[in-house]
Amino acid sequence: MRVLVAIHDLSIIENVLQFAAQIALKVDEPLAILAAIESTADHPPDRVDAILTEACQRAAIPAAQTQIQMGEPIKNILDEARRGNYDLVIVGDLTNHRPARLFGVSHAIRIAERATCPVIVVKGKAGPTQRILLCDSGSEGSPLLRRFTAQLADLLPGEEQVTVLHVMSQISAGPGVRGKQLRVSADELIEEHTPEGELLKQDIRSLEQSRLHPIPKVRHGLVVDEILDEARSGDYDLVVIGAYIGEGWGRFLLEDLAHKILVQIDRPVLLVR
Repeated sequence: MRVLVAIHDLSIIENVLQFAAQIALKVDEPLAILAAIESTADHPPDRVDAILTEACQRAAIPAAQTQIQMGEPIKNILDEARRGNYDLVIVGDLTNHRPARLFGVSHAIRIAERATCPVIVVKGKAGPTQRILLCDSGSEGSPLLRRFTAQLADLLPGEEQVTVLHVMSQISAGPGVRGKQLRVSADELIEEHTPEGELLKQDIRSLEQSRLHPIPKVRHGLVVDEILDEARSGDYDLVVIGAYIGEGWGRFLLEDLAHKILVQIDRPVLLVR
């Protein structure tokens, strides 16, 4: 697996590399680390190189391949991700960066939404990844589960607690879903063999085949609100959501949900393609 660690802001380099160091232990190729920085009087290339070298040493990342590109960060990172045919990009987000709130979406989120491969946006304080929240759409043959298990499950040693979350609401309920099913727990849905329960069982089987140990969970309400609340209340170390591929109005609706989660979440999030 080829992994690109993209640094666009030197103030968060330590946090991004600490998270990336976990990934480095699970991949068979050295990490590629790109510092894509806008050149300023405070950040000449030689100073950027020194900061990058010292940060890699402190993070104990083995045999990383580093490079520096001065110029427009988003363009340089996306170009490198495509040119290098990477399987995963890791990028940091300065969560409380005031200009980002005032003038638009952060660099990290723009990169996550435009990249052609999965992206981990490192937000908040990065620590060991022990609790994972996987937010499935609850649709049959979930593309998120397929892509996650095929592309990224091997990055996990299998000891993490993986919670599979389905959010149910009257808006998203399909035909045949009775009102009672919008209030009960995941275990009750599975025991009663409801449509949602059968989908949860499929998710569990799919993850178990990848040597993971999933825990099913259902929440009831608005999708974005319930995911954000579960992420905070469950104190998860990584939240996994899907980038939606397709056509028509449904794509725009689902892309908007993913965008809102990326903007509002306060911890590392993996956007799977």
